[in-house]
Amino acid sequence: MDKKDAARAFKALAQPTRLAAFRRLVAAGRAGLSAGELAEALGVPHNTLSTHLSVLEEAGLIAGRAEGRMRRYQVDAAGVSALTGYMLADCCGGRPELCLPAGCAEPPAHREETGV
Repeated sequence: MDKKDAARAFKALAQPTRLAAFRRLVAAGRAGLSAGELAEALGVPHNTLSTHLSVLEEAGLIAGRAEGRMRRYQVDAAGVSALTGYMLADCCGGRPELCLPAGCAEPPAHREETGV
């Protein structure tokens, strides 16, 4: 992830409805939520939410997939990991593992199995 991609992701999250939708999707885990479920939970009209979800998707923070006549969304783990890795890359003198709270996994940029 570069500076431009990180700025796009933060810009996407800087709007209250998008941030709330993102947090709901984080809580939903791998199962995700349909656009209708999100709209109802957030009290937002479907067409308005659709626009917000598109912004989050373009920023690489969520992914949507068709399920019949509806779309189901979930957090894009790779995109969120890339953003987290970008933010922590220079943490603690280049040792981001020192910046993480106890019990958290190493950021993906420093895991050998990712090849990144």
